[in-house]
This record gives sequence, structure tokens and C-alpha cells, in this order.
Amino acid sequence: MDILLTGSVAYDYLMTFPGKFEEQILPERLSSISLSFLVDSMTRERGGVAPNIAYTLALLGAKPRLMATVGQDFSDYRAWLDAQGIDTEYAKAIPDVFTASFFATTDQTSAQIASFSPGAMGHAAVQSIKDVAQKPEMVVISPNAPDAMTKFAAECRELDIPYLYDPSQQLLRLEGEEIARDMQGAHFLFVNDYEFGLISKKTGLNLDGMLAQVDHIVITRGKDGADIYADGKETHIPTVPEREIVDPTGVGDAFRGGFLAAYSHGWDWELCGQIGSLAAVYVLEQSGTQNHSYTREEFVARFRKHFDDSEQLNQLLEK
Repeated sequence: MDILLTGSVAYDYLMTFPGKFEEQILPERLSSISLSFLVDSMTRERGGVAPNIAYTLALLGAKPRLMATVGQDFSDYRAWLDAQGIDTEYAKAIPDVFTASFFATTDQTSAQIASFSPGAMGHAAVQSIKDVAQKPEMVVISPNAPDAMTKFAAECRELDIPYLYDPSQQLLRLEGEEIARDMQGAHFLFVNDYEFGLISKKTGLNLDGMLAQVDHIVITRGKDGADIYADGKETHIPTVPEREIVDPTGVGDAFRGGFLAAYSHGWDWELCGQIGSLAAVYVLEQSGTQNHSYTREEFVARFRKHFDDSEQLNQLLEK
């Protein structure tokens, strides 16, 4: 299946502070707060929802395409994605602008102070799915500049292209009418349980109301697994036991990548969810959203330890 991924592309700048933020803050001086934290370490990681999903798809043998606006500092990141088998032809570089950047400082208690600079992502609406030479079979609309998300959903409906709607972090910026409109006609809605509640509050729709607008809904629930609502039934997917917990950032993106890799083979909902669940745990066990790796043989072997064997899995082993 030819999958086109739209959404954020970012660099994550992750820093650690050896103390506690709460000890540095004077409640009576909050109106004039001025603080600078000397950090112990900083790493720059490749991030962004669209390439995170694409990375898992590529690990599982797919050839995803990326459509996003990136900055003048993207060349190394592009080379990395190309080397993984991800098509970056439609990663458009915006001159004199930096790639979106996420800056996060975490203290000893795991409290976090963060900032996000949209950079080139703010120009995402200059792109159009109509300009993609080969019509994709599925478009993923993940968190991006809000006007771009609206535009891409409208273009998918106009071009009759199935799309996965994943508003995620941008739900706070979207009105209920916008969410309901772009859910309507979507092939998939992917959210976590908190986001589902927020959509319900903003749109006034319960689960049945949403299912009247979108074909299939997948709700991830952290340690409680995920639920797939499709074809008039609910399928629960348990998590895969982790070897260790290092960092949950990007786990949901990997679940989506694994799910879509299985869906592209035409597999049933339970197997799609199980593949997503296993893909997700690899991210949980590493720091960074694209620092994990596995061969397809290793992936299938681990799958067979936790779920019922399926002859369909042999398709993943085909080079």
C-alpha cells in the first residue's frame, strides 16, 4: 500500500537538570519569574510525528512517503530518512527557516519545562496533496499546522483518498466543528483515551456518534493496551511486556506505524493491533523516537512469544 504521511517533522532537544524545579520557584514572585537552569546534558534527537510513523513502517518493510515542510537544517535528517527507505521527495525545505524544534528540560522528579518552535512547520499549508505525482492509497493526517491539517483532509475528500485522521496535540487549537468536519468521511480516527474525551467534549459526540462519521476508530490506552472499533465490534489489544521502561515519547507513533504496516497487508483487526502493540514497545525501551531497530526476523520471533502464531506473519519476512 502506498502511504503518504503528513505532519510535523522536528528536532527534539532534550536536557536534564540535576535538581528540582520546585525548589527554584518562589510562588510569591511568579509574576516576575526569571530563571535559567544549568543542565547536565543535552541531546538532539530526530522527531516529529510523520517521520516517527514512517520509520516503523520502513522497519517492517513498507516504502512510506513523507510530505512536510522542513528547514534549512534538515539535510542530515533527510539523509537518515532516505537511508531507512523513506521517500522524502515531498519534504519541502523552506529557505532561511529552521526545522520545527522541541526544547525540553527534565528535572530529577521527571517534571518538565518545554517549548516548541514550529519553524518550517508553520508553512505546511503551502503544500498540496494534488501536487503529489502518484495518487496515494492512504494519507495520514497527523499533528501539523492547523490550516494544513484542514486543507489536507478537504483534499482527501475531494480526491476520494482514504485518510487516517490523527489530530493529537493540535486538538487544543481546533474547534469542535472543525474536528467533526474532518472526522466525517475519514477511514480511521486514531486517538488516545484522553484525546477521545476531549473530542467528545468539543463535538458533543459519544462513541456511537463518532462511528456514524468515521469508518474505524482506534483508541490507545497506555498500559491498558488499545481498543479497535470496526465492523460493528470492539477488539481489545493488550500491551506487550516491556524489557525495561526508558522513555514513552513516540510510543503512539510506533503503534500507528505497526498497525498500518499490518493493515497494508489486508490483515484482520486483531493482528493489526498486535503488530502495532509490539512495534510500540520497542520505542518504550529506548530513549528517542527513532533510535530503536530490529530485523523483521527478530520482530516476528518476539511476536510469536506473546501472541498466537499466524502464517500471515511470514509475509513480513519477504524481502
